[in-house]
Amino acid sequence: MWEAYGMENEDFLWAGIPFMGGIASHQKAPCGAVSASAVCLGLRYRCDISDKEKAKHARTASRHYSGKLVRDFDKEFGDITCIGLLDLDFSKPGAYQEFRESGIWKDKCNRYIEYIIEQLYGFEDGEAAEGTAS
Repeated sequence: MWEAYGMENEDFLWAGIPFMGGIASHQKAPCGAVSASAVCLGLRYRCDISDKEKAKHARTASRHYSGKLVRDFDKEFGDITCIGLLDLDFSKPGAYQEFRESGIWKDKCNRYIEYIIEQLYGFEDGEAAEGTAS
């Protein structure tokens, strides 16, 4: 999404790396894809804060779409936490290695990421109709 929103700067990609496994494998945190999407939406709606009215609209849009995304993700998958989604506790010895070797990330994590990306593109497609374009 960082490329789609014209943020073609690898700094944005690297800023999301700590969200892997929740937040740096602290799995009681939201799924990294969910957290990163909120950051992405904040950046998507960023504007010059000196324009108070535009900044207010941008904050409202960012919060609206972030909230919708979290609610819809939870409804779709039954949880938003990494541990709740994976049913695997990385704090246990060997659990992360098991996760990598088993391919769970291919089946589950990639599906979560795809869902988030689809939602973000959907927001982009529908925002003009809803009157929330910045």
